[in-house]
Amino acid sequence: MLITQAVVLAGGMGTRLGEKSRERPKPMQMVGGRPFLEYIIWNLKRHGVTDVLLSVGHLASVISDYFGDGYRHGVRISYMLEERPAGTAGALALCASALNKRFYFLNGDTLFDINFDDLALLAQKSQVIGALALRSVEDVSRYGEVILDGAVVKQFHEKQRPRSGLVSGGIAAFNREIVSYLPPPPCSIERDVFPGLASKGQLLARGYDGFFLDIGLPDTLEHAQTAIPAWKRKPAILLDRDGVLNIDNGYVCSPERFQWTTGAIDAVKAANDAGVLVLIITNQAGIARGYYSEGQFESFMQWINVQLRKQGAHLDGWYHCPHHPTHGIAELKVECDCRKPQPGLFKKAIAEWELNPEQCVMIGDKDTDLQAASKCGIKGIRFDPTSDDLLSILKRNFLPAMSTSTGLANYCI
Repeated sequence: MLITQAVVLAGGMGTRLGEKSRERPKPMQMVGGRPFLEYIIWNLKRHGVTDVLLSVGHLASVISDYFGDGYRHGVRISYMLEERPAGTAGALALCASALNKRFYFLNGDTLFDINFDDLALLAQKSQVIGALALRSVEDVSRYGEVILDGAVVKQFHEKQRPRSGLVSGGIAAFNREIVSYLPPPPCSIERDVFPGLASKGQLLARGYDGFFLDIGLPDTLEHAQTAIPAWKRKPAILLDRDGVLNIDNGYVCSPERFQWTTGAIDAVKAANDAGVLVLIITNQAGIARGYYSEGQFESFMQWINVQLRKQGAHLDGWYHCPHHPTHGIAELKVECDCRKPQPGLFKKAIAEWELNPEQCVMIGDKDTDLQAASKCGIKGIRFDPTSDDLLSILKRNFLPAMSTSTGLANYCI
């Protein structure tokens, strides 16, 4: 079962921020010209979350007035008001009646760039109450250490002597059954719930090394002003669809005719795990010829993404050209700027995702793919579906460079 709901704790007082939190709650602190919480919602949306439940308290109206029902941000947002401090577990208990069978649970003052689908898959495959995203740090004394036996959480150590280890990154994937483990509020999920789940073998965890930043202190909030916008401007892999992601069986738009190319699923997941966007850029002359509609194409792309999410991977987005200059029907028979080798789709992706072309690569099976990418300053790599492995192509040509030249390895905490 795919996770499409996230519960975000956004009700804290933010006392460590002093005057800054008197009129603006901590998750709504301005970072790079927009509220910090907006970055969290953007990141959830690209991982397939469609419903966001905000647990609010301090200055709740500042949050609800800005986000409303979530329409402007591409998600549905609802609110649960914490009238008095209930703690992290108490806030979750207040949300009990609105919870899906599975949901994400995260802090509204921390950004941790993980592959959410990977965490969801970990929890679902083992049929446990929950799975935590952990972060490796050089000094666990500031946080408290999480001790694992494989993927099973065995213990939570309180703050100890300085040493490296794994700490909670503030993100979890839960089964709704966790509600039965919540004590009466006020209560802490970290202190009052997690140890009990661990003792029953009901809590798993996995370490991730993605970008991590907590804005709860004045100096980290200041650092966020440049670090968060830089993080959001992600590297990207742009893939042609037919002939690269899937075998080109001729105007493919149905599951029974769809076949993955070698290494395709693993390649997408590897990019997701590395914090790299995966975008599809595809000519769809089948629409122009009347073989299928744009609505059918969109539904089919959603189906493809569901299959990927079942394997812990996802596409961040897709762009298509529905035109053909000679074989199009009616208004679809047109010379356009979006059909490769023209660069229109690339320009649109660059604008919408704020891409730096120098941090992107296009993988295509035709010269037109590479020509269109070149017009936007994007490196192109030729792919042969009869002999190439997409994961190998990615590892050899893109991911190593990203870890050294674009700052993906230089996370902050």
